[in-house]
Amino acid sequence: MKHIQGSFLTGYVTILVEGTNPELFLQQCVNQEIVVWNVIKKSNTLCEGKIRLQDLGELENVQNNDLYTISVTQRKGIPFLIKKLMSRKEFIISIGVCLLLILYLSNIIWDIKINGVPKDIEKKITKQLNTYGIHTGALGFSLDSPSAIQQQLLHDIPELLWVGVEKKGTTFQIEVVEKTIVEKKEVKGPSNLVATKEGVITYMYISKGLPKVNIYDFVEAGDILVSGNISGENEKDKESKKEKDSLVEAQGEVVAKTWYEVSVTIPLQAEYEELTGEQDKKLYLEIGNLDIPFWGFGSSEFKHIQTDVNRTPLHFFNWELPINVLESVRHEKKYRKENRTKNKAIAVGIEQAKKELLLHLDKNAKVISEKVLHETTGNGKVKLILYLTVEENIAKSVPITQGD
Repeated sequence: MKHIQGSFLTGYVTILVEGTNPELFLQQCVNQEIVVWNVIKKSNTLCEGKIRLQDLGELENVQNNDLYTISVTQRKGIPFLIKKLMSRKEFIISIGVCLLLILYLSNIIWDIKINGVPKDIEKKITKQLNTYGIHTGALGFSLDSPSAIQQQLLHDIPELLWVGVEKKGTTFQIEVVEKTIVEKKEVKGPSNLVATKEGVITYMYISKGLPKVNIYDFVEAGDILVSGNISGENEKDKESKKEKDSLVEAQGEVVAKTWYEVSVTIPLQAEYEELTGEQDKKLYLEIGNLDIPFWGFGSSEFKHIQTDVNRTPLHFFNWELPINVLESVRHEKKYRKENRTKNKAIAVGIEQAKKELLLHLDKNAKVISEKVLHETTGNGKVKLILYLTVEENIAKSVPITQGD
């Protein structure tokens, strides 16, 4: 019957009605929309039936209720089971501890599987993972995200080409592709080394080819520094026999002094943003849109903060629960103002100009001297025009074409 479906969830009771014609009392209950079922007449003065727990309080409103004695003989349903369990605190505590223990054990890393690499690389990866805190027995929600671990491994172990990290329940599965280094000797044709910019030669090391310049020579962009045509080096050989032109790939390094004019502007008042190293943590349970703190209560004492949030899902055995552990790390941040003198601003500007220039040059280039050509001060700023002298390799390989 639909009207009694779900009665176990909401609870129901068995009542015993005693009095003259007790079935009339039950009929009056039905007339007042109190559902009664499983009615049994035990005698002329006794009648039994079941009603919902929520209707128990309505029996007092039934007409002629004073003529009958009503007693409850049985109680069934979830509400009574809960009440009974609540009276047994030891049992409830045991269940709670067991569930927490299972939840805790379900979020511990029990196994780490590394696939796709030989044993020596596997040991190296395992050692690196230990430095990240990833090992058997570690809490899963205290670790970085799989994507962050992938990037760390690729950065720290150059032998790896690709890394895939996946957390399945209590197991970390790591798929790895090792770099295959194939040394290919690039076959090039005959070429010259030419100057990429003007400068004064300070150092030369030629491993192949015929030098066309000497140290302290001034060269311009496009000048041939080392020729790949090495024929005719020996006049005696020319007289003794006729040789064909011998063309090679010119190789070597030609370092020269070069010059750059750079402008830079430096404020006399600088403002820095820096982390002090102080931090605090808060842990939350994220359930839907609700965040429940369980570690690190209270507001932060820091005036300025930078917050990093890590989210880790909880697992129950191999099932991912709709519950996440949020770790909020708040770093103390301070703003510092510095009033620079004019000389200090000039020194800072020179260093800044050097660094910016070297970003666009060869990695072995170096600034050997600087000179301030022009200096202006205004609106709280110092503007400099600098003349920088650099030592750098100016040689570039250019193929020899027919007719060179």
